[in-house]
Amino acid sequence: MKPKGGLAPMTEYELLTLIHGGENIRVEFKKSTNEITRDVYDTVCSFSNRDGGIIILGVKDNGEILGIIPDAVDRMKKDFVTSINNGQKINPPLYLQPETYQIEGRTLLVIQVPVSSQVCRHRGRIFDRNHESDIDITDNSDMVYQLYARKSGSYFVNKVTRFQLSDLRSDLIERARTMTSSRTANHPWKSMSDEEMLHSAGLILKDEEKQMEGITLAAILLFGKDSTIMSVLPQHKTDAIFRVENLDRYDDRDVIITNLLETYDRLIAFGQKHLSDPFVQEGIQSISARDWILREIFSNSLAHRDYSSGYVAKFVIERNRLYTENANRSHGHGELLLSSFEPYAKNPPISKVFREIGLADELGSGMRNTYKYTRLYSGGTPEFIEDDVFRTIVPLAPVAIEKVGPQEKTQVTTQVKTQVTTQVTITDKILVFCLEPHSKAEIAEHCGYKNTKNFTQKYLRPLLDTGKLQMTIPDKPRSQNQKYITSER
Repeated sequence: MKPKGGLAPMTEYELLTLIHGGENIRVEFKKSTNEITRDVYDTVCSFSNRDGGIIILGVKDNGEILGIIPDAVDRMKKDFVTSINNGQKINPPLYLQPETYQIEGRTLLVIQVPVSSQVCRHRGRIFDRNHESDIDITDNSDMVYQLYARKSGSYFVNKVTRFQLSDLRSDLIERARTMTSSRTANHPWKSMSDEEMLHSAGLILKDEEKQMEGITLAAILLFGKDSTIMSVLPQHKTDAIFRVENLDRYDDRDVIITNLLETYDRLIAFGQKHLSDPFVQEGIQSISARDWILREIFSNSLAHRDYSSGYVAKFVIERNRLYTENANRSHGHGELLLSSFEPYAKNPPISKVFREIGLADELGSGMRNTYKYTRLYSGGTPEFIEDDVFRTIVPLAPVAIEKVGPQEKTQVTTQVKTQVTTQVTITDKILVFCLEPHSKAEIAEHCGYKNTKNFTQKYLRPLLDTGKLQMTIPDKPRSQNQKYITSER
């Protein structure tokens, strides 16, 4: 089951899980079976001001699925989009699109609201989210002050500068407008001037304390001239490294110090230069799993990086893995799990522009896609490690770097060369497969062998002896629960 629209699909199980979990600070149900009621916009405003959230139309407060009258679906979607883009109703305007789902034979509309870097108002009123309620805080000066402080304090890239539009590159702004128009024919940015577009994207803000309006650090990072970027963020740099043969230094390197759009381009080009693109089939379509992985890890690194830090961001390709590192304002510590991961927008204005121009999807989709395409590309499982430095690690199969791998320097017979190639291929196949623990039978089956005794003597035993493979129960080598795992992940 997929939604009709452009967002990455939420499965029926995921949507039902949300409904069965009930309303909370990030989930709201609205009966709204025939029209968009006023309180829907209150919730949009409160979600935008707090941590973002999901509104499900056609469900009662107690979780009972009523569904939306089929004839009303298109009208409700049109009314919502019109209202949400009306600055007199929602200020600043939000670009959201309800998505249609079919659950248990009933039609639901799902609205995913990202957190905003600006304070959102509905008809001049300010709403905030508290547990499962939308609270009007307009007349509570303390709560309004705290909301503004939270917005300005949380997002370093919202800092207002004294630079002007002339310090940005108009060609990059036009490129973003063109990319947006190619995805959505009637996108509002198409008819806006450069200044109006930056206002709309939250890249021109007013500093209430200094009482001045100007372009933000996010605008400079996205569209700034190199000299402008260096004058406000001299620490901004991304280091792309290919290290396969020369392990002490590197085999190739690109130090990237420029705007985020061209940084993205150069990272993609560096990855495509050094990683092969083997045939991968998804359903009946052939796809580039390599390019999907690169797209997701680079958009994530650029959109969610902590730009206040002097830590140099990295993209490194090694023989058995690639990884990215970037400074991070962490919301937790340790490895993130797909089943329990809760995404947070680190730089909402940058994320918004990336979504609008098609370099990223909705919040959280990058992790799901990286899992999916890594399994297709190398058969392994990626790691996402949250800390003050955020790390994404993607295991690689030998074929990924074979075009720049070591070349045969001696002449051998065709028969011996074939035997060596087969052995190396199976050995590496075992090491990639055993990035997660597996039994001897599972490993043999994965490699196409039925006789586990011969398989053990020929492949597993040498790997164990050299320490490349380890037993999960080393004290009981013959345990029926014995599994094997690659020593170096």
